[in-house]
Amino acid sequence: MNFLMYMGAIIIFVFVLKILTFPIRLIGRLVANSIIGGILLYFLAKIGIFIVITWWSILLTAILGVLGVVIAVILTILF
Repeated sequence: MNFLMYMGAIIIFVFVLKILTFPIRLIGRLVANSIIGGILLYFLAKIGIFIVITWWSILLTAILGVLGVVIAVILTILF
């Protein structure tokens, strides 16, 4: 009986750890994409392509990374 209780506790513990670590990885990925996107926006500004940093460009860059920067550049050029 004790063995089943220990196994159940271990399974629940692993399940809770999986739930808790998922959002941290997601937030870490968004932060990393934002930093990379910010660096790209800085270098684009150095070569003469200026992009206005608004909430949508930050969100787009955070979610999509480099592709988000490319989309922001295209939208800035078109509009």
